[in-house]
Amino acid sequence: MAQIQYRGTGRRKKSVARVRLIPGEGKIVINDKELNDYFSMDTLKTDICRPLVLTGTLQKYDVFARVEGGGFTGQAGAIRHGIARALLEADSGYRPLLKKEGFLTRDPRMKERKKYGLKKARRAPQFSKR
Repeated sequence: MAQIQYRGTGRRKKSVARVRLIPGEGKIVINDKELNDYFSMDTLKTDICRPLVLTGTLQKYDVFARVEGGGFTGQAGAIRHGIARALLEADSGYRPLLKKEGFLTRDPRMKERKKYGLKKARRAPQFSKR
């Protein structure tokens, strides 16, 4: 018999995370590495676990995530978004909790494009009188 699993896709900036929740004891694996090996910053680790802690399912599910693109912060945000969506698939009763905390909303902020005549998106060349 096939094992029960819940899937969720999360996105943030340029990062895309495909998350699977499988009933287990609370192991979190990202790109075939443990959470502590993949992320070194404690703030990112706690940010990823927040939907699980909020719903009280931290010790109930194993999380397996594939994430690509972007930097560490974007990847952590994408994984958090994916976990929240997968939890919603597991039990729709979590929706008010997750919605209130803003975990189901995809963060629309992206990098602004560079404009011609400027060094970066808004950075103008240094002015010199001579």
